[in-house]
Amino acid sequence: MALLPLRRNAPAAAHPPVAGVAACQAAPDFDALYEENFKFIWRAARRLGVDPADTDDVVQEVFVVAHRKLPEFERRAQVKTWLYRILLRVIRHYLRAQGRKPGHRPVAALDELEGLHDQRDAGPAAAAEQKDAVRVLDALLARLDAEKREVFVLAEIEGLSAVEIAEILGANLNTIYSRLRVARQEFERAVQRFRTHELGGES
Repeated sequence: MALLPLRRNAPAAAHPPVAGVAACQAAPDFDALYEENFKFIWRAARRLGVDPADTDDVVQEVFVVAHRKLPEFERRAQVKTWLYRILLRVIRHYLRAQGRKPGHRPVAALDELEGLHDQRDAGPAAAAEQKDAVRVLDALLARLDAEKREVFVLAEIEGLSAVEIAEILGANLNTIYSRLRVARQEFERAVQRFRTHELGGES
Protein backbone atom coordinates (compact mmCIF):
# COMPACT_ATOMS: atom_id res chain seq x y z
CA MET A 1 0.00 0.00 0.00
CA ALA A 2 1.47 3.31 -1.02
CA LEU A 3 1.77 5.89 1.73
CA LEU A 4 0.42 9.39 1.36
CA PRO A 5 3.25 11.47 -0.14
CA LEU A 6 4.23 14.56 1.79
CA ARG A 7 2.82 17.45 -0.21
CA ARG A 8 5.27 19.96 -1.56
CA ASN A 9 2.80 22.83 -1.70
CA ALA A 10 2.48 23.54 2.03
CA PRO A 11 2.22 27.31 2.65
CA ALA A 12 5.78 28.61 2.78
CA ALA A 13 4.93 31.53 5.06
CA ALA A 14 3.31 29.34 7.71
CA HIS A 15 5.92 26.60 7.54
CA PRO A 16 9.32 27.95 6.45
CA PRO A 17 11.80 25.30 5.36
CA VAL A 18 14.60 24.37 7.69
CA ALA A 19 17.75 25.95 6.36
CA GLY A 20 21.42 25.07 6.34
CA VAL A 21 23.23 22.10 7.77
CA ALA A 22 20.40 21.17 10.15
CA ALA A 23 18.05 20.56 7.23
CA CYS A 24 20.55 18.23 5.57
CA GLN A 25 21.06 16.32 8.80
CA ALA A 26 17.33 16.12 9.59
CA ALA A 27 16.15 14.91 6.17
CA PRO A 28 17.09 11.21 6.50
CA ASP A 29 15.69 11.05 10.03
CA PHE A 30 12.48 12.69 8.90
CA ASP A 31 12.03 10.24 6.04
CA ALA A 32 12.35 7.31 8.44
CA LEU A 33 10.10 9.00 11.00
CA TYR A 34 7.43 9.59 8.35
CA GLU A 35 7.54 6.03 7.00
CA GLU A 36 7.40 4.47 10.46
CA ASN A 37 4.68 6.68 11.97
CA PHE A 38 2.34 7.72 9.17
CA LYS A 39 -0.26 4.98 9.66
CA PHE A 40 -0.17 5.38 13.44
CA ILE A 41 -0.76 9.15 13.22
CA TRP A 42 -3.46 8.74 10.55
CA ARG A 43 -5.34 6.17 12.64
CA ALA A 44 -4.99 8.23 15.82
CA ALA A 45 -6.30 11.35 14.08
CA ARG A 46 -9.44 9.48 13.08
CA ARG A 47 -9.91 8.00 16.53
CA LEU A 48 -9.57 11.47 18.06
CA GLY A 49 -12.45 12.86 16.03
CA VAL A 50 -11.13 14.22 12.74
CA ASP A 51 -13.61 14.00 9.87
CA PRO A 52 -12.75 11.53 7.09
CA ALA A 53 -12.59 14.34 4.53
CA ASP A 54 -10.12 16.29 6.69
CA THR A 55 -7.87 13.50 7.90
CA ASP A 56 -5.24 13.75 5.16
CA ASP A 57 -4.92 17.50 5.71
CA VAL A 58 -4.61 17.14 9.49
CA VAL A 59 -2.00 14.39 9.19
CA GLN A 60 -0.16 16.45 6.60
CA GLU A 61 -0.06 19.37 9.04
CA VAL A 62 1.35 17.12 11.77
CA PHE A 63 4.28 16.06 9.60
CA VAL A 64 4.89 19.58 8.29
CA VAL A 65 5.21 20.74 11.91
CA ALA A 66 7.38 17.72 12.75
CA HIS A 67 9.69 18.47 9.81
CA ARG A 68 10.03 22.08 10.88
CA LYS A 69 10.72 21.21 14.52
CA LEU A 70 12.86 18.13 14.01
CA PRO A 71 16.19 19.99 14.46
CA GLU A 72 14.93 21.03 17.93
CA PHE A 73 14.05 17.46 18.95
CA GLU A 74 16.54 16.43 21.65
CA ARG A 75 15.26 12.86 22.08
CA ARG A 76 14.28 13.45 25.70
CA ALA A 77 11.00 11.81 24.73
CA GLN A 78 10.31 8.96 22.34
CA VAL A 79 9.53 9.97 18.76
CA LYS A 80 6.02 8.51 19.06
CA THR A 81 5.33 10.58 22.17
CA TRP A 82 6.70 13.71 20.51
CA LEU A 83 4.56 13.19 17.39
CA TYR A 84 1.48 12.55 19.48
CA ARG A 85 1.95 15.87 21.25
CA ILE A 86 2.07 17.60 17.87
CA LEU A 87 -0.99 15.66 16.72
CA LEU A 88 -3.02 16.72 19.77
CA ARG A 89 -2.14 20.39 19.26
CA VAL A 90 -3.07 20.21 15.58
CA ILE A 91 -6.36 18.44 16.33
CA ARG A 92 -7.32 20.90 19.07
CA HIS A 93 -6.69 23.77 16.67
CA TYR A 94 -8.68 21.96 13.99
CA LEU A 95 -11.65 21.40 16.30
CA ARG A 96 -11.63 25.04 17.44
CA ALA A 97 -11.53 26.17 13.81
CA GLN A 98 -14.47 23.88 13.05
CA GLY A 99 -16.35 25.28 16.04
CA ARG A 100 -17.29 21.89 17.39
CA LYS A 101 -16.25 18.98 19.57
CA PRO A 102 -15.17 15.52 18.43
CA GLY A 103 -18.58 14.03 19.12
CA HIS A 104 -20.33 16.53 16.85
CA ARG A 105 -19.65 14.73 13.62
CA PRO A 106 -21.36 11.99 11.64
CA VAL A 107 -19.89 8.52 11.68
CA ALA A 108 -18.72 7.81 8.15
CA ALA A 109 -17.24 4.92 6.21
CA LEU A 110 -13.57 4.51 6.95
CA ASP A 111 -10.65 4.31 4.58
CA GLU A 112 -8.51 1.18 4.39
CA LEU A 113 -5.75 2.99 6.33
CA GLU A 114 -7.96 2.74 9.44
CA GLY A 115 -5.61 0.03 10.59
CA LEU A 116 -7.56 -2.74 8.88
CA HIS A 117 -4.25 -3.95 7.49
CA ASP A 118 -5.32 -7.59 7.34
CA GLN A 119 -8.23 -6.95 4.98
CA ARG A 120 -6.01 -7.94 2.08
CA ASP A 121 -5.99 -11.51 3.42
CA ALA A 122 -9.64 -11.54 4.50
CA GLY A 123 -12.68 -12.37 2.45
CA PRO A 124 -15.38 -9.79 1.61
CA ALA A 125 -17.54 -10.82 4.57
CA ALA A 126 -14.68 -10.52 7.06
CA ALA A 127 -13.61 -7.16 5.62
CA ALA A 128 -17.18 -5.82 5.88
CA GLU A 129 -17.42 -7.04 9.45
CA GLN A 130 -14.16 -5.29 10.33
CA LYS A 131 -15.36 -2.00 8.84
CA ASP A 132 -18.65 -2.29 10.72
CA ALA A 133 -16.74 -2.84 13.97
CA VAL A 134 -14.62 0.25 13.36
CA ARG A 135 -17.71 2.34 12.60
CA VAL A 136 -19.26 1.21 15.88
CA LEU A 137 -16.06 2.06 17.74
CA ASP A 138 -16.07 5.51 16.13
CA ALA A 139 -19.66 6.09 17.24
CA LEU A 140 -18.93 5.02 20.81
CA LEU A 141 -15.80 7.17 21.06
CA ALA A 142 -17.81 10.15 19.85
CA ARG A 143 -19.83 9.97 23.08
CA LEU A 144 -16.78 10.82 25.19
CA ASP A 145 -15.73 14.43 25.70
CA ALA A 146 -12.34 15.51 24.34
CA GLU A 147 -10.31 14.95 27.52
CA LYS A 148 -11.70 11.50 28.19
CA ARG A 149 -11.48 10.54 24.56
CA GLU A 150 -7.79 11.45 24.43
CA VAL A 151 -6.81 9.31 27.42
CA PHE A 152 -9.05 6.44 26.34
CA VAL A 153 -7.63 6.34 22.81
CA LEU A 154 -4.06 6.59 24.07
CA ALA A 155 -4.52 3.85 26.69
CA GLU A 156 -7.02 1.41 25.21
CA ILE A 157 -6.34 1.70 21.49
CA GLU A 158 -2.72 2.80 21.24
CA GLY A 159 -1.63 0.83 24.31
CA LEU A 160 0.35 3.61 26.02
CA SER A 161 0.98 3.58 29.77
CA ALA A 162 -0.47 6.16 32.14
CA VAL A 163 3.02 7.60 32.59
CA GLU A 164 3.42 8.05 28.82
CA ILE A 165 -0.04 9.60 28.55
CA ALA A 166 0.73 12.04 31.35
CA GLU A 167 3.90 13.06 29.51
CA ILE A 168 2.05 13.57 26.23
CA LEU A 169 -0.81 15.55 27.75
CA GLY A 170 1.28 17.43 30.29
CA ALA A 171 -1.07 16.33 33.06
CA ASN A 172 -0.65 15.00 36.59
CA LEU A 173 -0.50 11.21 36.72
CA ASN A 174 -3.40 11.01 39.19
CA THR A 175 -5.47 13.15 36.81
CA ILE A 176 -4.75 10.69 34.00
CA TYR A 177 -5.80 7.74 36.16
CA SER A 178 -9.01 9.54 37.11
CA ARG A 179 -9.90 10.51 33.54
CA LEU A 180 -9.16 7.04 32.28
CA ARG A 181 -11.30 5.40 34.96
CA VAL A 182 -14.27 7.62 34.13
CA ALA A 183 -13.70 7.23 30.39
CA ARG A 184 -13.75 3.45 30.71
CA GLN A 185 -16.96 3.61 32.71
CA GLU A 186 -18.64 5.91 30.18
CA PHE A 187 -17.44 3.80 27.27
CA GLU A 188 -18.78 0.64 28.88
CA ARG A 189 -22.16 2.31 29.43
CA ALA A 190 -22.17 3.37 25.78
CA VAL A 191 -21.42 -0.23 24.77
CA GLN A 192 -24.30 -1.50 26.89
CA ARG A 193 -26.68 1.06 25.37
CA PHE A 194 -25.55 0.04 21.90
CA ARG A 195 -26.16 -3.61 22.65
CA THR A 196 -29.62 -2.82 24.01
CA HIS A 197 -30.77 -0.52 21.23
CA GLU A 198 -28.92 -1.87 18.18
CA LEU A 199 -28.50 -5.56 18.95
CA GLY A 200 -31.67 -6.21 20.90
CA GLY A 201 -29.89 -6.86 24.17
CA GLU A 202 -27.34 -9.35 22.85
CA SER A 203 -24.14 -9.70 24.90
